[in-house]
Amino acid sequence: MEWKLFADLAEIAGGREIDVAAEPGDTVGDALDALLEAHPDLRDRVLDDGEVANHINVLRNGQNVRQNGGMDTTLEAGDELALFPPVSGGAVGR
Repeated sequence: MEWKLFADLAEIAGGREIDVAAEPGDTVGDALDALLEAHPDLRDRVLDDGEVANHINVLRNGQNVRQNGGMDTTLEAGDELALFPPVSGGAVGR
């Protein structure tokens, strides 16, 4: 499976697209564990007391997993996983 990482998460992991040892039948949580095992520097940025921090968005096929089955969601072939922190805007035009 491949994770797409955004903003500082990509910088920490050293790339925007990271392959991990997860496959169809595993869960989103399994795929996240594989990502954090391969890139332990992400752990402090992504987790809060062992759970995904509230400000971190975990998407499966463009849908936030918090509203669609959570970390126990079973992965299927072709799934797209993404992980990103909140994005803040720039200057407001006048």
